[in-house]
Amino acid sequence: MVMACRVMNEKRHMGLQQLASFAETGRTFLGPVKSSKFIIDEERHESVLISSTVRLLESLDLTSAVGQLLSEAVQAQNNTYRTGTNTLLFLVGAWSSAAEECLHLGVPISLIVSVMSEGLDSCIEEVVSLQVPVYNVFDHMDNTKTFSGFETFSVSLGPFHQIPSDAGLIQKKHNLKDVASQSLTIYSLSGRPVKSPKLFRHQAKVEVDKDTSQTPQTLKNSLLADTCCRKSILIHSRHFNRTDNNQQISKPDGFLEQHGAATPKTYRCNDLVELEMGLSHGDHSSMKLVDNAIRLQYQNANMQQGNRTMPFMFDISRIFTYCLPGLPEAFSCVCPGYITVTSISSTTLIKELQNQPVRVVLIEGDLTENYRHLGFNKSANIKTVLENTKVQQDSSEELWINHVLQVLSKFNVNLVLAQGNVSDYLIEKCIHSKRLVIGSVNGNVMQAFAEASGAVQVAYVTQVNENCVGNGVHVTFWGSIPLDVVDMVDRMAIMLKTEGINLVTVVLTSPVTAHMQAKEDRFWTCAYRLYYALKEQKVFLGGGAVEFLCLSHLQILAEQSLNKRNQVCSGWLRNTSSWLASSLALYRPTVLKCLASGWHRYLSTLIYNTASYSSEFEASTFIQHHLQNAIDSGSPSSYILNECSKLNSGIFNSGISNKLEQIARVYDIVTPKIEAWRRALDLVLLVLQTDSEIITGLGHTQINSQVSEGFLFL
Repeated sequence: MVMACRVMNEKRHMGLQQLASFAETGRTFLGPVKSSKFIIDEERHESVLISSTVRLLESLDLTSAVGQLLSEAVQAQNNTYRTGTNTLLFLVGAWSSAAEECLHLGVPISLIVSVMSEGLDSCIEEVVSLQVPVYNVFDHMDNTKTFSGFETFSVSLGPFHQIPSDAGLIQKKHNLKDVASQSLTIYSLSGRPVKSPKLFRHQAKVEVDKDTSQTPQTLKNSLLADTCCRKSILIHSRHFNRTDNNQQISKPDGFLEQHGAATPKTYRCNDLVELEMGLSHGDHSSMKLVDNAIRLQYQNANMQQGNRTMPFMFDISRIFTYCLPGLPEAFSCVCPGYITVTSISSTTLIKELQNQPVRVVLIEGDLTENYRHLGFNKSANIKTVLENTKVQQDSSEELWINHVLQVLSKFNVNLVLAQGNVSDYLIEKCIHSKRLVIGSVNGNVMQAFAEASGAVQVAYVTQVNENCVGNGVHVTFWGSIPLDVVDMVDRMAIMLKTEGINLVTVVLTSPVTAHMQAKEDRFWTCAYRLYYALKEQKVFLGGGAVEFLCLSHLQILAEQSLNKRNQVCSGWLRNTSSWLASSLALYRPTVLKCLASGWHRYLSTLIYNTASYSSEFEASTFIQHHLQNAIDSGSPSSYILNECSKLNSGIFNSGISNKLEQIARVYDIVTPKIEAWRRALDLVLLVLQTDSEIITGLGHTQINSQVSEGFLFL
């Protein structure tokens, strides 16, 4: 795939320039309003529509070493958390440019690595104060409103912006009071005391408007004029933070430390709909499906346990998606059981089986004649001699299929689920004998049917006995949708379920086939946000708050380091043995400012992508305005909490809607966001160190005219 060309300076660090170039291709994916991209293959003259970092990198030709490292970092983040990749990609580009600027200013590589790592660790420690505990969200689930209330919510993207919905707003009580204590102790959202306002400056919140049609110019002007005007901003959520509330990070000289303790004042989220709303980041349709799925699991758990003694846990491993292109999105739904596809030739068989419970056999591996389990060693030096020529007429596969049919008939089995591949010939033979065989079934689906039906999974059909066969499985057609409407060829959807099965299938539909992958990705992103929020029992205050805190905190650290540098340099010449310490003090402010510039670019791009501002320069000015206010306040952390409190109290309702009374808080999940930050910086520093030789001239290298002019086509 061809990527847009970028000017490459041969005299600067090529690896960092390549990282920045790759990252530039995904900048429109950042924020609540994402723009899809067409990736064009010039050789095959084909194109693909993508809307996420993962799909982008899958479509690009990343044959270079730097491209491979970037792809591995993004895949690792996606495979582990299923979210945070857009943030990771952007920060890779921003911090690559920051590291390159440090090199240009003459900062030694070892100091860049050391100070940037320390700076990020310090930021991670600071943002702990913006963690919100999540408690007991399922305690009143039977009486609480359902996710349908989302559509009447307005999404707050941060202290600076809010996104109104099509309908009115559901009033939710948010007691995010101003925690700026007049004493020297400030309390975090999680109840943990943080530094004195005189010693540390925490983050301010940045929010972005999602829909310009709902954001008049007058509102934008008021936002620039009044620091109190924050509209819901980023619906975008990228997850980070891995520090425990009680954990303290030892920081090197020049970095702030956590101080003192006092009786904590706690803030918490104990409402499921509020949590889901805050984590939806504007994607209400996907989160509504997640809400329906979790409520099905909750109902099933209640039926299984009666008076529950164990707390309910959201089990994301028992949720599956089934994509059905060709239908309007309104047909998307959540169903108990397992929905899959089978051949249209099975129609008559399904009709006969759907009115009765059937017995099931579960096969762990492939259901083929030549399948052998992992670790199987074929016997050596054994030859089979057939004296009867009539037997030779039947192939070994036919003999095997006949044996399988005998076993299934002996135990009256009408349904076979196999985790691996299934012989097409066997499927055809089983249909004729009124038995349904389905292959490529997920292992968690197999386990769910084993638990609910009493079946025992086996590796081979020859191992089947009466104790291995499950009972009570129902097979039926799914839905009443005409096949000519659905984009399927010779296939139909069926549903398998049994009483008490802990299995939920989310059916995703879209009239545009090219959008199905993106729709499925968005669903899983919402599902995993909620999963990690419930698992960790904490979330970040979202809408750009944590990123703004990092920016303001690094600015303060840079100022403090600059003051200390002046003191150190005054005694530098008198003590030459402290050269290393003096160098660290000399360059630390520069590196910290460059690291902070990455956060500034992140927030500016985030706001610009919401179409609230006509240029990134205007968005950057907006960020700088609030950054200065946060620093001047003496405590950026309390400044952010102030803005959130004002926003939720209804002060910032100007211009959007006369009915606007409350804005739903936005949340970000903790660990995935922190890990995205860490992976981004680790990748940048890895490329910086492994490709540390900076080309200072063309020398005798033979290069073409395009490269000699400073252009490199990727």
